[in-house]
Amino acid sequence: MTEGSIPNNPAQDLEAARQRGRWLSDEEQAELDRKNQRIQLSQEQDRSRRRRLTLLTAVCVLLPPLWPVAFGLSFYLLFPRTAARIGLVAGVVLLLGGLAVAVALALVTLGLLQLLF
Repeated sequence: MTEGSIPNNPAQDLEAARQRGRWLSDEEQAELDRKNQRIQLSQEQDRSRRRRLTLLTAVCVLLPPLWPVAFGLSFYLLFPRTAARIGLVAGVVLLLGGLAVAVALALVTLGLLQLLF
């Protein structure tokens, strides 16, 4: 601690220092507090997102036309990393497939134009 600062709770500071094995400067403590706050905020956002997705999944299960959406959301809730990878691969495949179809249609159109003229 710096000379001008008064600890809020010396017992807590001492226990925290024992757990870390050393005393932290004010800057190090502030950085550690910011890091812990970011982690807590991230965890709260994840919990909130999961809660909303679970509610949306329940609504989709109740409406039979939306069962595929419920299946996709359930899969994402159970396996978020795998679902993200599958989504990325599917997006790339759809993009390349769309490009291939566009090229094929252009070639067919040019072939038909050559036959007509």
